[in-house]
Amino acid sequence: MARSILLSGGADIDFMIHGVFKYKLFGQELWITTTHVCLLIVILIILGFAVAANIVMRRATEIPKGFQNVVELVVEKLDGMVGASMGKNARGFRNYIGTVFIFILISNFSGLLGLRPPTADYGVTLPLGVLTFILIHFNQFKYQKPKAIWRDMCSPLPPWLPIWFPINIISEIAVPISLSLRLFANVLSGTVMMALIYGLLQKFALIWPAALHVYFDLFSGAIQTYVFCMLTMTYVNNAIESGAE
Repeated sequence: MARSILLSGGADIDFMIHGVFKYKLFGQELWITTTHVCLLIVILIILGFAVAANIVMRRATEIPKGFQNVVELVVEKLDGMVGASMGKNARGFRNYIGTVFIFILISNFSGLLGLRPPTADYGVTLPLGVLTFILIHFNQFKYQKPKAIWRDMCSPLPPWLPIWFPINIISEIAVPISLSLRLFANVLSGTVMMALIYGLLQKFALIWPAALHVYFDLFSGAIQTYVFCMLTMTYVNNAIESGAE
């Protein structure tokens, strides 16, 4: 079981999703895969950080020190990122964007622990894209009038000539697909590259692949996290601001 979850398995290394064990529910055979196990590990890491942060902040001092510094820095940077992107609309989205950012970031960084990053599974990134899609259109219908939505969907032609309506529908549907595929493909490519390197070099892959981990797991993982959250904030903010015009 442990060997199938970890990428660092010497000659047996691979980047595929494997079933860990199966069970039956209502007559259907279901599998717990390596993705589920890695997701559980990521969630436990985040919950552990959250519990520790809660305990520390209850005893917070005016002059922060130690772990309190880390917690305040994380919150400050996330609030600053959301505030800079969404302006006056940031208040209602700080918690959501902050949660998504931390989840994707830790998932991408989990490759450093020898795990297969959960975000290298399209079954994880697609629901994130769908959540963004729902958030966009919830705020669109909340802040925009039906006539304005119809006018935008028929743009650039007049509302009484909806030739562009099917094309605009396709472009809307493409948003969650493009968001999820971008994150999935970039993380999976890094996972595949590292698996191939360790599989080919085996015992010789001792020190120098660390530089590749810095790029694929840290740098690329952080960039993809930022891009996903930034696009989410941009789409949602545009839906809100369009209704204010």
